[in-house]
Amino acid sequence: MQKSILAVLADGCFHSGETLAREFGCSRSAVWKSLQSLRERTGLEIMAVTGKGYRLECPLELFDEQAILDAMGSVASTRLRGLHLYDEVASTNILAAEALRGGEPQPAAWLAEYQSTGRGRCGRRWHSPYGRNLYLSLLYGFDLPMRQLSGLSIAMGVVLAEFLARHGLREHGLKWPNDLYWRGRKLAGLLIEAIGETGGPVSTIIGIGLNIDLGGTLPDWIDQPVGDLRMAGLSPSRNRLAGELIDALLVGCSEYAQVGLSSFLSRWDAFDLYRGHSVRLCSGAGEWRGFLLGISANGGVRLQTDEGERVYHGGELSLREETN
Repeated sequence: MQKSILAVLADGCFHSGETLAREFGCSRSAVWKSLQSLRERTGLEIMAVTGKGYRLECPLELFDEQAILDAMGSVASTRLRGLHLYDEVASTNILAAEALRGGEPQPAAWLAEYQSTGRGRCGRRWHSPYGRNLYLSLLYGFDLPMRQLSGLSIAMGVVLAEFLARHGLREHGLKWPNDLYWRGRKLAGLLIEAIGETGGPVSTIIGIGLNIDLGGTLPDWIDQPVGDLRMAGLSPSRNRLAGELIDALLVGCSEYAQVGLSSFLSRWDAFDLYRGHSVRLCSGAGEWRGFLLGISANGGVRLQTDEGERVYHGGELSLREETN
């Protein structure tokens, strides 16, 4: 009953306990208990005012399958084999991986209102408030050897940056290998996992967390500036954004399958936040400093060091602008 009540309250208007009880065929006490449980489970602020009833402090646009399908372009409309919507999951990437093992037709997409264990690169936690942002995973198969997919995260970062630019976002850029920032605040991240044979074919899971509206107080464990589209003056429909982004990702994957990373390199340059800056690369294997020259033909980061130009690749590498 919680999900049904939430769908009614999503409009942000007051709904009396009596009306809700009558609509769901239960007692007003049962409505109150359901709302209490909903508060605890989702963290949503539900106001209760005597004589008026209950309402959400902020309206929500919950995911709607038909609205997402209607927003898709011709590519997704004809090629997407499955669209799966969930209320609460551990991680959409985990769902996609489980579905792959079960023989899920590809390409397919997963969306969730909430992730309890959402994660970014290197196992970092991803803040996932209920019903506010975009938690999306796309399962896509490539008839390519594993080594040729090393630049896929670069390509998908470009796709996301260009997609948001078309929606009116400005002053945003990419931090190698695929984090997206707006005015120095982290706005989105990608986590790409590849499963398959060394020589191909390979199935990839492209996970994206995009902050649309972070809501109120942020958890203490977030140790960097974060932002959302609301801060940038944008308030897009979540359903429209989801449908159009799935379409853009499918177009980008098809392009990558045909020409690889080459067509994305110059487009990355247009969003590269740290090119020409003094930077520090860190990993479990060591630390390197130099000037960032851009990215290589296979997606590595190019550094001008005291020993000359060096190229480094993904894994545990992180990139931080040198402040001294």
